[in-house]
Amino acid sequence: MIIESATVLPREKLVKKGAGALSDLELLQVVIGSGGKGNDFKQIAKNLNALVNKLGAENVTYADVKAIKGIGEAKAAVIFAALEFWKRRIIKQAAPLVDSPEKAVELLSHIKNKKQEHFVLLTLNGARRLINSRVVTIGTLMSSLVHPREVFSYAIEDRAASIIVAHNHPSGFLDISDNDREVTKRLRQVGDIVGIRLDDHIIVAGDEFVSAY
Repeated sequence: MIIESATVLPREKLVKKGAGALSDLELLQVVIGSGGKGNDFKQIAKNLNALVNKLGAENVTYADVKAIKGIGEAKAAVIFAALEFWKRRIIKQAAPLVDSPEKAVELLSHIKNKKQEHFVLLTLNGARRLINSRVVTIGTLMSSLVHPREVFSYAIEDRAASIIVAHNHPSGFLDISDNDREVTKRLRQVGDIVGIRLDDHIIVAGDEFVSAY
């Protein structure tokens, strides 16, 4: 039996699972590549991330990047060029950030008043930005059946780092049923096995919602 190392470098993770599976820090670690003398590349990534969070990517200058300990001129040029490309091409088309239940609920307005139960899957990348939103199943007035196989086949296809699932209660009541809890438990267990985290299971009814996680 071959046992994989518990420590997977960000670059190896990117090749294996895709860039969407990496956190912001891991992406910066890939860009940085290696640290200078006496400087760990993970610490450099943390310092760079802190700088971007403080100033905003649109305000970071070449001098700001170059001033970070462990980053030389060549590496600073690569990082700044990547930031500039991101500002020009990507920032304007950024997918929604789904880092709270409230933001997830904003993406569920299409099911909140449905007369049948709709089970929805939101797939997220490593930065918790939306990759895709799908209705996985549509049930009867009282119930919807969903199997982890259906949920995670889409999550794997999207190369998701994590998922949020949700369904509506046509009855209008937000009571969390035993079935709701069992579905959450099974999805969390399968997610742990396949390496795709279940972030939340949200139930909506009209303009109200509750977490079954």
